[in-house]
Amino acid sequence: MNPKIEKLIKQFAKLPRVGNRAAQRITLGLLQDKSGRAAALAAALNDAAESIAPCPVCGVLTDVGAGRCEFCRDAARANGQIAVVRDLADVWTLEKSAVFRGRYHILGGQLSGVAGVTPDDLNIASLPGRVADENITEIIFALPNTVEGKTTQHYVMSVVGARDGVTFSELASGVPLGGDLDYLDDGTLTLAFGGRKAL
Repeated sequence: MNPKIEKLIKQFAKLPRVGNRAAQRITLGLLQDKSGRAAALAAALNDAAESIAPCPVCGVLTDVGAGRCEFCRDAARANGQIAVVRDLADVWTLEKSAVFRGRYHILGGQLSGVAGVTPDDLNIASLPGRVADENITEIIFALPNTVEGKTTQHYVMSVVGARDGVTFSELASGVPLGGDLDYLDDGTLTLAFGGRKAL
């Protein structure tokens, strides 16, 4: 196999949920396409890599020149609620369902002894400051219903600590044990948000 093609396949195979066979199909599809799709993809990737960065407040990816993301800039979303999520895919899932109209805090993963993910690897330390600065009254944990998700949730609660006027809640019915948000349909997610319970 041509070394350049092999290198491209290996790069695609490193993407989440893309195995070696899918990487081969993607590579062949792009290289055999005569419409210029490969060049357009390369240009879009390069543009995003140069101009997109995490929001310094919540971690949502945004334009570098914008400073804070659209959620942090939107005064209407300063409703006292923060949804603590694992990653940007969870933000997209919640936004698509339109069940949450507050602000987000992306952790960038979850604690895992097996994977070697520690609190220092996650965006946790800035959350207590946000709670105070943004007059937060409810922290909603929208983390996977897994051992790692629950461990992360309890650790974040211990870091934030008990504060007057601040409640903790988690998604309720509809999120199965071991389930990820990006696999849930809008109806299930609506039930989970509507039935969240205090911790």
